[in-house]
Amino acid sequence: MIKRELTKGEIIKQAQGLGAELVGFAPINRWEEYGDLEESFFPHKVWPLTKTVIALAIPSLLPIVETKISHLYKSQYNNTNRLLDEAAYRLAAFLNRNGHAAVNICRDGYGVGVLEEKPIAAFSHVWAGYYAGLGTIGWNHTLVTREFGPRHRLVSVLTALELDGDPMVEEKLCNKCKLCEKACPTQSFSGNNSDTYSNMDKFACMSRRKRFNGPFNHCGCCIKVCPVGEDRNLYNSTAIKKYFDEAKDITLWGSGVGANIIEREE
Repeated sequence: MIKRELTKGEIIKQAQGLGAELVGFAPINRWEEYGDLEESFFPHKVWPLTKTVIALAIPSLLPIVETKISHLYKSQYNNTNRLLDEAAYRLAAFLNRNGHAAVNICRDGYGVGVLEEKPIAAFSHVWAGYYAGLGTIGWNHTLVTREFGPRHRLVSVLTALELDGDPMVEEKLCNKCKLCEKACPTQSFSGNNSDTYSNMDKFACMSRRKRFNGPFNHCGCCIKVCPVGEDRNLYNSTAIKKYFDEAKDITLWGSGVGANIIEREE
């Protein structure tokens, strides 16, 4: 196999051609430098040859997100997941074909039953996206981007090719408005503004998915209400209060927490 030099620009073009809207690069030393995760979750612990992590994001289109809880949203969720896995696999194959070892890490890989027992993944695409400069960590443990807020899906490619990292986002895109906390039907988020992000009850979150396993088993209320993202202006959908108004008529929200009308919006 002939080893050909690849630039970041070539890799970005390839990734975008495969469907990725956002592409970022993170050298593995950022995991150690920032120390946000245990070492067992560092990229080189997942695959020892890793020198760079390439983070890819595909948006969840806001008008479809706004239909949740719905079969339409579940279909988009599943479609973006399939597209992500294919894009990551094909990007890894592109790197391998050019003489640079690479593997893709699938976007999920665990069934609900497994996550219910131990809601921990082997590798975090959210933190990879953060270290790759795609966005910052939100109150609800998602990656918040300028373009789409938290309304996207993520996947990662690990490669032995050493590449310069992209600048990390210094601006805190999440302002801790806690609308995600108010909208959560299982009250999974809690904490104080001094916390970097919320204390998340992952078991409560997973219990909802198991309860509604079937045509409407994907929740995502927390990403639906987030006011951040250029997609809101694109779709002329900046009024957040409507989500809480409509929640009064959605019995699937359960306890009624999501029906509390917010006072932030005049």
